[in-house]
Amino acid sequence: MSDATPRPPRRRMSRAERERQMLDVAEEVFGERGYQATSMDEIAERCGVSKPMLYEYFGSKDGLLVACVGRSKAELLDATQKAMAGAATPQDILWRGMVAYFEFMDAHSRSFAMLMREPMAASAETIEAVESTRRQQSTLIAGVLATFAPSAPAAAIDAYTEIIIGASERLAQWRARRPEMSAHEAARHMTDFCWHGLSPYVADAGAGGPAPR
Repeated sequence: MSDATPRPPRRRMSRAERERQMLDVAEEVFGERGYQATSMDEIAERCGVSKPMLYEYFGSKDGLLVACVGRSKAELLDATQKAMAGAATPQDILWRGMVAYFEFMDAHSRSFAMLMREPMAASAETIEAVESTRRQQSTLIAGVLATFAPSAPAAAIDAYTEIIIGASERLAQWRARRPEMSAHEAARHMTDFCWHGLSPYVADAGAGGPAPR
C-alpha cells in the first residue's frame, strides 16, 4: 500500500475565469508579436487550451483582439473614474485622471504600442473598438473641462478635448522610449498644458494653480 498522499483534483475554471485567462495571454502575445505575427496556435498553447476553444469563445483572431480592446476600454474608464472620485477641486480631478491614464498605459504599454504601430493591420471592427475607447474618454474629459472652465464656449471644450486625447496618446508613445519619465511627471505636463491653455476661460484662474509638483 502506498503512503503517497493523493493529489486533490484540479478545480475546473469557470467560463469567466477561462475567458479572463485567454484575454490576459492574448494581450501579452499581441504586444510581443504584433497583430500580424500573432497566431491563435501560440495563444492556445500558452493558455493550455485547444485552438477550437479559442474560436468557440471569440470567433476569430480579430474577435479576440476586439475583446482585448473592449476589456481595456472598461478597465480604463473604471480606473480614471475611481481616481477622479476623491478629488476636491477641478484641477485635482484633471490631475488624478491624467495620473490614472498614464499608469494604465504603463500597465498595457506593449499592447497599446502594437495598436498604435499597426492601425491598418487590424479589422474595421477593431479600429471602431479603439475609436469607441477614445470617445469614451473624450466624454469624460469634456465633462471635467466644462467644470474646469465654465465660461469656455462649447467649441473650445470640444477642441481642447480632442487636443488632450491626441496629446496624451503621443506622450504615452514618447514615454515608451523614455522610461525615466514617471506617470506622475507625464500627468503634470499634461495638466499644466491644460491649465495654461484654458486659463482665459477659468474664473479666478490663479486660485487653483497648475498641477502638483
